[in-house]
Amino acid sequence: MSDGWAEVGTEKETRIHPTAIVHEGAELDYGVQVGPWAMVGPGVKVGSGSVLGPGTLLESNTRLGRDCRISKGAVLGTEPQDLKFQGEETYLTVGDRTTIREYATLNRGTSARGETRVGSDCLLMAYTHVAHDCVLGDHVILSNAVNMAGHVELEDWVIVGGVTPIHQFVRVGRHAFVGGGSRISQDVPPYCRVAGSPARLYGLNSVGLERRDFSAEARARLKETYRILFQSSLNLSQAVARAREEVELLEEVRYLLDFISSSERGITSR
Repeated sequence: MSDGWAEVGTEKETRIHPTAIVHEGAELDYGVQVGPWAMVGPGVKVGSGSVLGPGTLLESNTRLGRDCRISKGAVLGTEPQDLKFQGEETYLTVGDRTTIREYATLNRGTSARGETRVGSDCLLMAYTHVAHDCVLGDHVILSNAVNMAGHVELEDWVIVGGVTPIHQFVRVGRHAFVGGGSRISQDVPPYCRVAGSPARLYGLNSVGLERRDFSAEARARLKETYRILFQSSLNLSQAVARAREEVELLEEVRYLLDFISSSERGITSR
């Protein structure tokens, strides 16, 4: 072709730049674009319509969904940075319509989980790091230079501000908001805002909940629950029990209380 691209496929053009290297064991669905100097390794599967930018590396055993955008220099599917890793076969899975920006790094899992997983409709900004065995839900946003240790779990609709390290095995509950420059060493309860180093709670993520069409009743019950949990004189176990007795147990309230009760690292609080 006159623009230097090679075409593969019939239903929709798959375009591989002549300087790119695609392993014979990789699978590219229709409409995939592989940019200059990109490298696609063995066991990689790329879904239809996805674009691999210049100099990207999908090393091995990476499953990329449909309509994803991987920017220049991003590195996906490399070995875990874990001394316990012994070369076992593990995977990195990324959902549909997820964007991964410049120089982000995402490692495969270890035998502990076998997989690192990123959901659909996520945005991982430049220089983010997703370590081995992490699990990110759908609609997660990581701002620039968020660095996650191994086994971290971020649930659906979590937003994490830039230059934030997250300790291994930490869970961040759905619809939580983490301010930039924070240090997260304990679990972050769902629907809440935290910030600081060390991190502290700063109320419910009220703006986010309203934008995502949570009902007025759900927001009111969450606010009532938050006051019992974090603004009373009760310890957290007592507060959870009190909330179960006094607050209408809507699904959102029940989930918040169950999240706190199941925490193993402790809860970020005031």
